[in-house]
Amino acid sequence: MFDKIFPPKQVVLPNGKAVSEKRSRTPLIFIMVLIAVYLSIRFTNFEFSLLVKRGHEFFVIINEMIPPKWEYLPHLWQPLLDTIMMSILGSVLGSFVAVPIAYLAASNIIKNKIIVMVARIFLSILRTMPTLVTALIATFIFGLGTIAGTIAIFLFTLAYVGKLLYEQIENASMGAFEAMESIGITRIQAFRYAIFPQVLPNYLSTSLFCFEGNVRYAAILGYVGAGGIGLLLDEGLGWRDYASVGMILLMLAITVFLIETASEYFRKKLI
Repeated sequence: MFDKIFPPKQVVLPNGKAVSEKRSRTPLIFIMVLIAVYLSIRFTNFEFSLLVKRGHEFFVIINEMIPPKWEYLPHLWQPLLDTIMMSILGSVLGSFVAVPIAYLAASNIIKNKIIVMVARIFLSILRTMPTLVTALIATFIFGLGTIAGTIAIFLFTLAYVGKLLYEQIENASMGAFEAMESIGITRIQAFRYAIFPQVLPNYLSTSLFCFEGNVRYAAILGYVGAGGIGLLLDEGLGWRDYASVGMILLMLAITVFLIETASEYFRKKLI
């Protein structure tokens, strides 16, 4: 359509040959982005003047968090441990269950299109549900506590790792897989010995990366009663006890930094 509206430019080379040079789409893309930004501002009632006028209040709250309330530290160890355990258990279980779901969603392994479609729709539904909503539903079913948070993290990890894993499976080399099938090995066994070793490093790297994010998500899940350090964070903000909130955020930042550092080290070893 673009080439019909803006025909390619004819360029004559030094040897006398005429060639067509397509016109750049950059101006059109730039105009579309500006229109999208303008419409977004109109629909969201965004006011830059209000941002300038009230933006300094953010730094007022930050100032009240410094210095943090150090005597609040002993109260954080158990909730922080709960948050980490929720993340570990949910991430491990989600990563394990993602393997058979990704197997069923890979069109180069499963030839039944209905099975592939159902598996992909299942993963799509899980991805469209925000983790907070999943945790809220889990609290209604299993009650308040860390089990609801663990289930929410499990489902998020399953959707995230499963999606990336079946795409990696579909991009894997099928030569060894087809050779094993030709000598009588079952499809599952051929997948186990020919395909899975190819995607294993990326699978482990993706699982570790997902675990990093899950530690941060677990801290937020306390807002819907899913346990962990988020409960204390919600309580501190509710009572305007910003010094305690500062202590919570400091410990959470240190924990996330240590986990990300270790995870990054192992991911570099895997790839």
